[in-house]
Amino acid sequence: MKGNILVYNNSTRIVEIMKPLFSGEGLRVSVAGTYGEMLEALEEQDIHLLITDVRLKPRGFVNGIELIADIRKRSSVPIIIVSAEGGESSKILALNAGADDYVTVDCNPLEILARVKSQLRRYTQLVNVCANIDRIYQVGELVIDDIRRKVSVDGKEVKLTPIEYKILRLLVQERGRVLSITQIYESIWHMQAIGADNTIAVHIRHIREKIEQNPKEPRYLKVVWGTGYKVG
Repeated sequence: MKGNILVYNNSTRIVEIMKPLFSGEGLRVSVAGTYGEMLEALEEQDIHLLITDVRLKPRGFVNGIELIADIRKRSSVPIIIVSAEGGESSKILALNAGADDYVTVDCNPLEILARVKSQLRRYTQLVNVCANIDRIYQVGELVIDDIRRKVSVDGKEVKLTPIEYKILRLLVQERGRVLSITQIYESIWHMQAIGADNTIAVHIRHIREKIEQNPKEPRYLKVVWGTGYKVG
């Protein structure tokens, strides 16, 4: 497992306790000595998990809870509290403020490691799901799965050539926007559009024949006379 762990407020000496175990799992640990350093690391570095305490000297417990709530507004990174404070009320407040887990510093280091790895797995899965969602495009019953490079209409897969797929994906990504023949050609072929009118028209016709129930009255791929083509 790989991951970057940031530790803020190392008052519990968690870095010294856990660093050998983290290193053995391929996890990198960095330490933020100030609130500003912590925010800078979260914003500028690829941090996968934050470990902190609820008691922030000299500001105390309440500000620790406020810190958690403030981080949660800025980032979805998992937050694990490792603290000498073991009261139930402390745990409840921290979890309600946005912490993902809470352990006391006197627990077995292997348990802390297991909890860290669990949160990293969940976070990685969440990031992957969000990335995949961003690569699935849908207009009505027309769906482009850009991960598997598949197109379906009304639940049925449609076979497109690579060029047809790229043209349709481009127009779906720019849904509602009219793209000229020149814009389409240069985006797909990456060269100057000289005499591209017939080439684009032929591909558009073939795409329509495959995705439209009635190509003469298209639901999805429409022509804007004198301007270009659009989806939606």
